[in-house]
Parts: sequence; C-alpha cells; structure tokens
Amino acid sequence: MEAMIRLRMSAHDAHYGGDLVDGARMLALFGDVATELLIRRDGDEGLFRAYENVEFLAPVYAGDYIEAVGKIVKEGNSSRKMEFEARKVIAPRPDINDSACDVLKEPVVVCRATGTCVVPKDKQRNK
Repeated sequence: MEAMIRLRMSAHDAHYGGDLVDGARMLALFGDVATELLIRRDGDEGLFRAYENVEFLAPVYAGDYIEAVGKIVKEGNSSRKMEFEARKVIAPRPDINDSACDVLKEPVVVCRATGTCVVPKDKQRNK
C-alpha cells in the first residue's frame, strides 16, 4: 500500500535566508502520508511512534513542488513500519522571471526516512 501527496512550498514554509524551507516540513509531510496509510490500512489515524532514520539530501525552497510518498513495509500486531521519500518535481526559475518554473525531467530526492506508527488493537477496524 502506498500514499502520495504533492504540494507547493510557500513563502510561509521558508524558515531560513534565501527562502530555504526547514527540513522539519518534510517530516510533517511524512506524518500526513503516514496518517493516510493508517486510515487506509486500519480505519484509524493511529500515532507516529518514532523515526528510525532521516536523511536530508537536497535543499527545498519556497516555490518548489514536493511529492511525499510513503508505504507500509512491515506489519506487527499494532505497529506499522513505513518508508518515506520526498521529491522535488517542479522548481521556480527566478533567473528567468518571477513566475517562471520548470517541471524537472528527473525528480530530485530531497529527503528519505523510515518510521514506525502504532494503531492500538482496539482501534483497528480493518482486520
């Protein structure tokens, strides 16, 4: 099972100089993807227990379009281990003009992570 969301990073997401977006924003996207996966799998939002690994691989800027994807790779009685990846698919081109953007020929992987979520057995509805 896989889930994906795509959205544009706004000026509000920019946290540092040069319109750089805080890496924590990618983790928030992964949290939203995890929630969708848990709802689809268990009929409940569950809880994010822990990230086991997080890698920030490329910068993200205001104006970038990011796809965040995730999938459940292992299931326990109540735990769901997941893998996540965030990819930049569109980037602004301020060197051309203030509204120019390019669809990237190859997405740029900006972040990868693995994490574990939990849905208590008494809340699992899709058994």
